[in-house]
Amino acid sequence: MSGKFKNLRFALVAATLTMSANGFAQTVIKGNVTDNTGEPIIGASVVEDGNANNGGVTDIDGNFTVTLKGNSKKLKISYVGMKPQVVNVSGKSVINVKLEDDATSLNDVVVIGYGAVKKKDLTGAVATVDNKALTQVPVASASEALTGKMPGVQITTTEGSPDADVKIRVRGGGSITQSNDPLYIVDGFPVETISDIPASDIEDITVLKDASSTAIYGSRGANGVILVTTKGGKEGKTSVSYNAYYSWKKIAKKLDVLGARDYTEWQYELANLLDKTDNYEKYFGSYDDIDLYDNVATNDWQDIVYGRTGHTFNQNLNINGGSDKIKYAFSYARMDDKAIMQMSDFVRDNLSLKLNAKPTKRVSLDFQARWSKTKINGGGANEQSSTYNTDKRLRYAIQYTPYPVPGLSTDTDDDDTTNSSFYNPVTSLKDNDQKRTRITFNMSGAFTWELYKNLKFKTEFGYDTYKVDTKRFFGPTTYYVKNVPASANQGLPAITLTNQYRTKFRNTNTVSYDFKDIFGKNSAHSLNVLLGEEYIIMKNELMTNTAHGFPANFTSAEAWKFTTQGTPFEINDFYDPDDILNSYFGRINYNYKEKYLLSATARADGSSKFAKGNRWGFFPSIAAAWRISSEPFMKGAEKWLDDLKLRLSYGTAGNNNIASGLLTQEFQANATSWINGYNSYISPSKTMANADLKWETTITRNVGVDYTMFGSKLTGSIDAYWNNTKDLLIQYPVAGTGYDCQYRNMGETRNMGLEFALTWNAINKKNFGLTVGANISFNKNKVLSLGQIESIDNISTQWASSEIDQDFVIKKGEPIGQIWGYKSAGRYEVDDFDIAKSQEKGKWILKDGVADCSTVLGTSVRPGSMKLAEIKENKTGKITTDDRTVIGDTNPAHTGGFNINARVYGFDLTANFNWSVGNDVYNANAIEYTQTSKYQYRNLIDKMASGSRWTNIDANGNLLNWNNAEELAALNANTAMWSPYTGKYVLTDYYVEDASFLRLSTLTLGYTLPTTLTKRVGINSLRFYVTAYNVFCITNYSGFDPEVSAIRRTNLTPGVDYSAYPKSRQFVIGLNLNF
Repeated sequence: MSGKFKNLRFALVAATLTMSANGFAQTVIKGNVTDNTGEPIIGASVVEDGNANNGGVTDIDGNFTVTLKGNSKKLKISYVGMKPQVVNVSGKSVINVKLEDDATSLNDVVVIGYGAVKKKDLTGAVATVDNKALTQVPVASASEALTGKMPGVQITTTEGSPDADVKIRVRGGGSITQSNDPLYIVDGFPVETISDIPASDIEDITVLKDASSTAIYGSRGANGVILVTTKGGKEGKTSVSYNAYYSWKKIAKKLDVLGARDYTEWQYELANLLDKTDNYEKYFGSYDDIDLYDNVATNDWQDIVYGRTGHTFNQNLNINGGSDKIKYAFSYARMDDKAIMQMSDFVRDNLSLKLNAKPTKRVSLDFQARWSKTKINGGGANEQSSTYNTDKRLRYAIQYTPYPVPGLSTDTDDDDTTNSSFYNPVTSLKDNDQKRTRITFNMSGAFTWELYKNLKFKTEFGYDTYKVDTKRFFGPTTYYVKNVPASANQGLPAITLTNQYRTKFRNTNTVSYDFKDIFGKNSAHSLNVLLGEEYIIMKNELMTNTAHGFPANFTSAEAWKFTTQGTPFEINDFYDPDDILNSYFGRINYNYKEKYLLSATARADGSSKFAKGNRWGFFPSIAAAWRISSEPFMKGAEKWLDDLKLRLSYGTAGNNNIASGLLTQEFQANATSWINGYNSYISPSKTMANADLKWETTITRNVGVDYTMFGSKLTGSIDAYWNNTKDLLIQYPVAGTGYDCQYRNMGETRNMGLEFALTWNAINKKNFGLTVGANISFNKNKVLSLGQIESIDNISTQWASSEIDQDFVIKKGEPIGQIWGYKSAGRYEVDDFDIAKSQEKGKWILKDGVADCSTVLGTSVRPGSMKLAEIKENKTGKITTDDRTVIGDTNPAHTGGFNINARVYGFDLTANFNWSVGNDVYNANAIEYTQTSKYQYRNLIDKMASGSRWTNIDANGNLLNWNNAEELAALNANTAMWSPYTGKYVLTDYYVEDASFLRLSTLTLGYTLPTTLTKRVGINSLRFYVTAYNVFCITNYSGFDPEVSAIRRTNLTPGVDYSAYPKSRQFVIGLNLNF
């Protein structure tokens, strides 16, 4: 028994010693963290290196205590805005740490195609917006966050609707008829748009601008590449952030229209000019009683339709954390937007999940999923691609009678029998109702395996779905139901139900190797190589169901619900041929002493959109950089020059941005109401096939300088580029062939430009900070060739139907985006007419040598009529279409932005400005609101107010003619505008306006509560803020807003302002909460 007792006693003693040893192994480290001024840092993170779950944060005095549990003997100390440190604490019990400001961005990692590099090692033209800039100012989408922040990147919010297109152009774009949209890549996966991604989910956005950066994407990178990196999990304790804001918004600007008396006087004058005075008296009474209209109350239709107070509630929740083995990030965001227009609202929900695991030292796994659902109701649905004039509802809010006119504009009298072609604006809203639901889902995963030291293999899989369901209602007032259905169903409600479903599958495999071990630890050489293969297949289906002849009293909701009550007209289910892209690519990065940098990429793309002989395109690039500041002869500049780098690049990128199935002639079944005995027929598509199509290719050349000065206080870049796009894929009209158009490779364009970016970190103290950033871009676009032709004519916006048959032109040697029309010569004065001959003939007769505009105006000219200049070489004395010329250019001379970020103790102030200078806008609204065309009873804007416009009626209501010439001239001596009376709409240079502007797009004031208060209740940080959007816009443009592009069926008609959804001015209150 004694021997067993001794053994037991020995075991107990050994266990006690072991536990004691383990206890002594848990070393306690105390310390203090300060900034470079000696001030304590509150809330700095202090964790044991290699054990993210063991640690804490510094207190109000910057002190901390950590008990080490592992064997690393190191602490990792970090704080936002400062450089993190890893401190060896072996043999120590007390440490003092000083963190330095992280003002420099040279070591920031920048995402590039299929990889990432440090900013100081970049050889291409790249611009980045980080998460700080995205979170300081709340925005609805990632696209809006880029406005005015990057040189060479032009952002245009095309109109004011909640789902308005945000047009992004990188260095102008080289295509003519095809899309110039950049390629969007989110976490490595190509996507349709980034407008559905909440800004709160984004870590950073990088724009690749030159071929050395974009060539790795080959056929898809010709118009630039926008890389979005979403937030991922971070090692450490779980953190939770909640961000929310609530906003109010009102229409930013309205147009003044004629008042009750002025409108009535004009209707009297127009009735006299048309010789229809009986109609005037029918609706308005005797002109002798015109004084009765002095005090008639009027309806502000703009306010009724667009004047309500809109509300937006946006909120998002983010959860992330993890260990060195697995990291996770989850987010949910919701945006509810009640827009300023009646029946218009917008709701978007977003979910995302991101997982990163490292089960072994050499293996890592990545997974992510993103889901978005957007509902757009009523006027929020974008209809600017429609050809139907009645879809452009804003015009009714201007042109409708300012007061109810019995028999003309009351609820029971709204019809098209009065030659007014207008309807009550609210009725028009209801008759053009629309609902759209858009659902996107993206799922991707990656497996990375380090096969051998520094040799990595990575395979990625991704699946993307894009589904859009659209319900469109055509009420009795719409052009569609008056013209398209069979006679029995004309004038009765109709609907179209459109379902689009698109899927995309992607697989990418890459192998990369870093030669650092081969060269040795202290080698001056650095080399890494990437090789890869990618396969993408996209499928697209579009189904359209159309029904006519619903009961006349049916609303949109009833027609969509009881679809069987209509007459089926057409079911069209269209499947695009599979769009397949197979690619092989590679990249080599080399540097010597981090002074001489070289990067070369190559990509071969095979696209199913081209025939076998033209299927493959090869897109190489090369770039070099020289860090001048590292040269011995720059030693004397070390005190003020931190970094100076010269970059050169040359490369190619391709474009296959055309529809699938253009190689062979497609046939389709069509419904019809116009062929007796038949309700459908089969015919070729309107696009003629072309089996010889090949790649459109862009060649880019770039030279740039990056600089950092004065201890990183001043940073910036200068870039010059010269891009040529050849073998343009042009949608060419082929009139007389039975087809509308054919895609052809023809012509070449050029974009040349300069870009400047500057950031000045003026003050960077603990309690004070001031940073100013600015950028400016100059781009010149030119068409070098159009193949065998000199110009592309007959480009029409169609807003005025056939009355304006051409309003844009593309000419060899000129830029894309030129407006085509007549030169204004003011108006005809009485002196332009031969009074004696006029009295003899009983009509107005022009003097010899005065050109006659009657054919163009659509009515006989008289004093006060619009006057046009005859510019053709062979003068005929008559204005014809040969007198049209280029009257405007929608391209800006330069664009840019600047921002101011300031902080004082807990307060922060951010102001973001953007501008555009030298671009013209085609103000089609003004044409419709200052000319009558063939219509009657429409209201006008105040440019045509009494006392401004020419008038032909004297104070007694008499129509003056050639027998009262002197009196007529005297009556209009102080007026400046012509008479609104025309027989059709006419585009002149008067309606092309300078749209230069300077806008304070956002102004934000925030306050962050002291951490000494928030920490007590378990909150890491809490910030409140107020923001104003579209604070002011300085411009001479007379329309609603100079930043507009409302007709976007093709790229050929930019900068048109026609019935665009008005923009709003918005005020926001919000909070940022972090646990």
